[in-house]
Amino acid sequence: MPLNDKWSQAMKTVYSCLNSIVISRRHMTGAGCNVNPLWVTPPRQPSVLKLLHRGSESSVEMHVLLLKEPREGGSGPDPYIKELASRGHKATLIPVLSFTFVSLNTLSDKLFQPEQHGGLIFTSPRAVEAVRMCLEDDERREQWNNDIKDKWNAKSIYVVGKATAALGEDTNILPLFFPCGSIKREVLPTALRENGVPLDTLMVYQTAQHPDLEKNLKNHFTEQGVPASIAFFSPSGVKFCLETVRRLSGEQLKRIKFAAIGPTTADAMTAEGLSVSCSADKPTAEHLATGIAKALQ
Repeated sequence: MPLNDKWSQAMKTVYSCLNSIVISRRHMTGAGCNVNPLWVTPPRQPSVLKLLHRGSESSVEMHVLLLKEPREGGSGPDPYIKELASRGHKATLIPVLSFTFVSLNTLSDKLFQPEQHGGLIFTSPRAVEAVRMCLEDDERREQWNNDIKDKWNAKSIYVVGKATAALGEDTNILPLFFPCGSIKREVLPTALRENGVPLDTLMVYQTAQHPDLEKNLKNHFTEQGVPASIAFFSPSGVKFCLETVRRLSGEQLKRIKFAAIGPTTADAMTAEGLSVSCSADKPTAEHLATGIAKALQ
């Protein structure tokens, strides 16, 4: 039975507001789940970043500082570093956040009682990692593969990601289960609550400043100098980094081209008095690198 208009409108409201959260199918395949990536595209706005013909980009190499965590899994260079290198710019990545997993026993109990929920929602790779941690025990893993996995696959597993939107066929009135972090935005719970969609929220990881952040920033500025561009990837990154960046940049702060991965991060930067030179249309390496390259021309 198709989702009713009320449910559909709730989901459209939620995902038109979310920013800078991308989880691909590969994050859930390790747990054997089928996922329905959600990507509700908001009305088109005038593009902040326009694709540049690479032949017209500046041939002068400039240094870009990326304030983000390393890529999730896999090997090889970070895609943001790779995209910027293809445009003639050298990039350095400094991790901003650290994560501590909590409530894993409670999470495990809820995962092994799928009949209590109408589906799952994931908005971060860390939440998916917490689920994987609950399945590390061989006995639990066997039980999951033999029985529990199929029960969850009979429900809807919603993932915010860059893919064809698919809300599924579930009109279940059971609450959706939402494992999340300590500093989640309230957009999702509020929008669902206002539209009458029940939600069961469980904090499964805590987010904090990376313990070596200030030291790494100081070393970087000392060895490389003030970067031509600095990219922020979350409001938390702005909160944890900006004071140190300002102190280390001094009078050269105004010369830095500041970039944001999306509108929410850009708003956090603007609120702190930064001039945002570019904000990616989509939270991808290609879109951000294109914007940075244009700003540095």
